[in-house]
Amino acid sequence: MAENKTQPTEVAVSDFIAAFEHPTRRTDAETLDAMFRRITGWQPRMWGPSIIGYGQYHYTYASGREGDAPATGFSPRKTNLSIYIMPGYADFGAILSRLGKHKIGKSCLYVNKLADVDMDVLEELVRAGLKDLAAKWPVTAN
Repeated sequence: MAENKTQPTEVAVSDFIAAFEHPTRRTDAETLDAMFRRITGWQPRMWGPSIIGYGQYHYTYASGREGDAPATGFSPRKTNLSIYIMPGYADFGAILSRLGKHKIGKSCLYVNKLADVDMDVLEELVRAGLKDLAAKWPVTAN
């Protein structure tokens, strides 16, 4: 089987965040980094060129595909902030309804800027995602 494309790297998270030219995106990334560190108690690690991950888990699907992935994290992309809630948002409709302006993908929450969402609700969502993930697969620090 093919190896996962997204692997941990040795790039410093602080350097990655500092390189953002757009001041709002950089400030939002710094705010999210502080929030994720507080929630998880873990130091961040870059996964691939653009994902800041906190913790990790090893998964094995029924198909036999397996690998490692960040337990939670975010990516300050050019057009939005992608916030990763693993393994997905299926059971979080009540929380999402209180969050504010956002879009969702399978395991990604898309936010234009943090000013668009309620940070207390976002923290609740990240905590719920970690709890849900830990019920499926063991979660460890990076």
